[in-house]
Amino acid sequence: MKVSGSISAKLLSAVCALLLVCALAQADTSKKASTSTGKSAIASTKKATRKGKKSRKSSWRRGQQKIDPKRAREIQEALIREHYMQGKPSGIWDQTSQKAMERFQAENGWQSKTVPDARALIKLGLGPDHEHLLNPESAMTTAQPPHTLPAVAPTEPKNPNQ
Repeated sequence: MKVSGSISAKLLSAVCALLLVCALAQADTSKKASTSTGKSAIASTKKATRKGKKSRKSSWRRGQQKIDPKRAREIQEALIREHYMQGKPSGIWDQTSQKAMERFQAENGWQSKTVPDARALIKLGLGPDHEHLLNPESAMTTAQPPHTLPAVAPTEPKNPNQ
């Protein structure tokens, strides 16, 4: 029994030593591989990643890029009618149109942005189209004033002694 115990202990020690040597050898080869490639592998990976992101950003733009010529003409006609712009509507949203819209929005106390504000378009009479509604006369398309109860004059309590 002692003989087999000492053999199994020696065998276990040998296996552990072998595993330790293998682990050290593996760590040494991976260390050499990472130092031999060095910064160039990391730099090339970063360049490729940046390049991919840059090209993706330039091809994908968020939001509306320009105003449709028909809509630009409608806005210009309204700005001319309201005396914020002069001349004839061209349908091209140029700097003159932009400045007129910014002035209109600023004079109404709204933020003057690079794109026409929805409130400004509504005030110019260019709000949403209600032709698609089945009952446009009963649809709530504009803000309704809040309903209030009629004011009633306070009455004095009746005196039972009178």
